[in-house]
This record gives sequence, structure tokens and C-alpha cells, in this order.
Amino acid sequence: MFQFFFTLGVMTSYWIDYAVSIHVSPTTEQWQIAIGLQQLVPGGILGLGMFLTEESTRWLAKSGKTEEAMQSLIWVRGGDSSVEVKEEFAEIMAGIQEEERATEGLTWKEYLLPANRFRFVVVVTLQIDAPQIFKAVGAGDQSLLISGFFGVVKAVSCLFFLLFLVERIGRRGSLLAGAFLMGAYMLIIACLTASHPPVAGQSLTSTGATAIAMVCLEASRYFPLDTLYTSEIFPSGMREAGVAVGTATQWLFSFAFSQITPHAVANIGWRSFLIFCLFNWSLVAYTWFIIKELRNANNVSKTKGKSLEAMESFFGSRDTTIDVDKICENA
Repeated sequence: MFQFFFTLGVMTSYWIDYAVSIHVSPTTEQWQIAIGLQQLVPGGILGLGMFLTEESTRWLAKSGKTEEAMQSLIWVRGGDSSVEVKEEFAEIMAGIQEEERATEGLTWKEYLLPANRFRFVVVVTLQIDAPQIFKAVGAGDQSLLISGFFGVVKAVSCLFFLLFLVERIGRRGSLLAGAFLMGAYMLIIACLTASHPPVAGQSLTSTGATAIAMVCLEASRYFPLDTLYTSEIFPSGMREAGVAVGTATQWLFSFAFSQITPHAVANIGWRSFLIFCLFNWSLVAYTWFIIKELRNANNVSKTKGKSLEAMESFFGSRDTTIDVDKICENA
């Protein structure tokens, strides 16, 4: 759900940009108000709210402050010291002990093992995606308004995927279908902008509307698989580092594309979207030959997906493989 709320925040920022462009004259105040509403106001609310919250239960428990950790959990659960809260606290303590066991003796050499290098390559390459620019496809002066609807489509699609599809069609299938459709939509946009190039200052045309529809369809297949897959393929001891590398790479590519795309569109026009099409279709081939399916690959316990510890044998890491079956038998 983190990815959904992130997408919800992006959608909100689109609508703030549109509202400011309508109600504030194009002066320095325009961008200052937009930045203030998107950054300073939420940040201020978050900062003030921190004074009213308790310290993290897990952090207190990991720091050896067991009694304070218990009180923190009771506060989170509404001040009720019930049996359920005590059981949850016991689970938290057991999880921390398992995490300490998994990370004990972990060195940087283990990050360089072949299976772990492969994991890091996967999480980096999964972050590459193609951006959308509405003015380049003929949105005219309505680009900010259309961006708002684009954000709505993306947020709704993300929520639909998380609620109804994520455990039904698998990670690999989602990547294959999503990347192929994205490439197809980008190819259509490239053909439309090549045959009917947008004219500066021109209002929204039928060709531009079709291209925008393709962009929204591209957004409708937004499946947050990069974040989900990254969090699943690392063992417990390396999960934090793996997620950190994946997140940093995602932001790096987002920044790079935001800087490159306007210049690409200005210089090579419709060919930019053709390049995005090739990027996405290359991801289809990459997923087919490289990405491993995680769903229904499990014979441990009764869960649908493999545990973080079972990922070692799944990725062929002989040096750090944990015999999960044996552990389950002895439990």
C-alpha cells in the first residue's frame, strides 16, 4: 500500500499544479505557492505530528528497551493491553531475534556473491521506465489538466492491481503484460506524432486526444512491480540494502528521464516515443529470460510465496542457502 499512497501523493501534486496555474498569475509566486503546498505544508504537518507520536516499537525493542516498546505498542493499539497485543509483541520480539540471527556475521563479501550480484542487477534494471509529456503529443494549453486525470488513472490502476491482481497473475506475468502494452502504446503515440505533429499554440486536436488516450492507457497498466519484486527477492539480512539500492535507482532514473526527455522531444520529436517503445519491449525480453517467477513457487508451509530465507536456494546461492524444509521439520 506504500506504493499506492505514493501514487496518490503524485496525483495530488498534479492537481495542485493545475489549480495554481488557473488561479495564480504566471509570476514567481506561482511556483512558490505550488512548492509550498506540495512540500512545506505536508512536511510541516508531519513534523508537528511527530511531537504527538511515540517512539517506534521495533526500534525500542531492538535497542533493548523492552518495557518502553510494550508501552509504545499499547499506545498504537489504543491503550488496550489485551491478549492480542501481548501476542503481537511476542511476534515482534521473535521477528527481531530472527533478524539478528540472519544478519549476524554478515559482511560486504556476501553482497558480492554471484547470486546476490544478480539480485542487485535485477533491482537496478527494473527501475528503467519511460515518462510521459502531454505537450509533446498535442495537449496544447490543457497539459496540466490532463496531467491531473493521468494521475487519477495511475492511482486507481495501482490500487486495483494491489487489491485484485497482485496475487493472481504473478510477478513475471504482470511485468510481461505491462511492458508489452506500454511499448505498444508508445509505438502508437510515435506514429500519431510523426504523421500529425503537434503545433505550438494549437488547442487540443483529435489526433492529440488519441495520443493522450494512449498515454492514459499506458498509465492504466501501472503495476508497482519494481518495488514489490525488490522487497521479495533478498534474504532477511540483505533486504534493507536491496530495497535501498532499488529505491535510489528508481529516483535516479526518474530524475534522468525528467531532464533528458524534453531535450529528446525537442531534437528528435516522435522518435523519442519510439525509443521508449523499444525500452519497454526490451523489458519484455529481459523479463522472459531473466526474471524469475515468485508466485506459486513455494513448497514451504502453506503460504503462496517463498519466504525471504527460501530465496537463497531459489536464486542458487549455495554459500548462504538455508534448509527451510529441515527447519520446518524441527519446528
